[in-house]
Amino acid sequence: MVEELVATGVVLASAGALYLMAAARVVKQYERGVVFRLGRLREQVRGPGFTMIVPLVDRLQKVNMQVVTMPVPAQEGITRDNVTVRVDAVVYFKVSAPAEAVVRVEDYRFAVAQMAQTSLRSIIGKSELDDLLSNREKLNQGLELMIDSPAVEWGVTIDRVEIKDVSLPETMKRSMARQAEADRDRRARVINADAEFQASKKLAEAAQQMADTPAALQLRLLQTVTAVAAEKNSTLVLPFPVELLRFLERAQHAPGAPQQAVAAPQQPAAAPQEAVAAAQQPVEAAEQTPPQIEQQPVQEQLPPSEPRLDQDSEGSNSGQG
Repeated sequence: MVEELVATGVVLASAGALYLMAAARVVKQYERGVVFRLGRLREQVRGPGFTMIVPLVDRLQKVNMQVVTMPVPAQEGITRDNVTVRVDAVVYFKVSAPAEAVVRVEDYRFAVAQMAQTSLRSIIGKSELDDLLSNREKLNQGLELMIDSPAVEWGVTIDRVEIKDVSLPETMKRSMARQAEADRDRRARVINADAEFQASKKLAEAAQQMADTPAALQLRLLQTVTAVAAEKNSTLVLPFPVELLRFLERAQHAPGAPQQAVAAPQQPAAAPQEAVAAAQQPVEAAEQTPPQIEQQPVQEQLPPSEPRLDQDSEGSNSGQG
């Protein structure tokens, strides 16, 4: 009798141990347990720690509640300004409702991945190339909203979406490089022109100051000579400015200079005029006297047999007189 009781106790203990082993479950801290009893979802979600289920009746399915990092394969598309690009992204999401993630969608990871690829292609077609390259924050927000709208019904919350890289064709890269180089060249020329303009203004002010004070030009010339001579050159090129001659000329015509030295060169100028006038008077007298001298020999040489010629000559002489 005792042996039978002992054997029964051993059997019961073994059955109890087997039941505990079959019913005992351990849920980790980052997991939640969803129980199906005879295929029907239990409302209570098992938390982390030790839990028990009914063997052969209940089925416990664990759902990871950690943030999942899912890379989106590179998608090739055409932007709104007709540029072919390849864009890849990464999606960060987590399960917010374990029961809905298990019941509403067969595989929520695969569903999120397909939705991310579709949304990425859609956002490429709606955006321009400049937005993909420079305005990524706005595109990331729009892509997050597009993925999060259907994912909420699956019990999944999209944490954030980031566009990783935008691959461009080689021809487009060269065109953008030329554009950037031209833009930098334009800015460099504008800056250089602005510097030249400011320098010209300063030089004009300096020239005005030197014009007011002519001695400043000589001092500047001496400074230049000193700077050139400091290099121990064997040949010294010394510029001779025209302004220095003008300075010396103005120094001669200064108010303190004697006036006789200036008026003296003007007196000889009248002598040549008088000499020219005196020379012209004998020339005019000489031009008037020769006809009278030449007419007398002509009259004496005429023969007496030709009286008409004498009369004609006398009439011509009287007309000339």
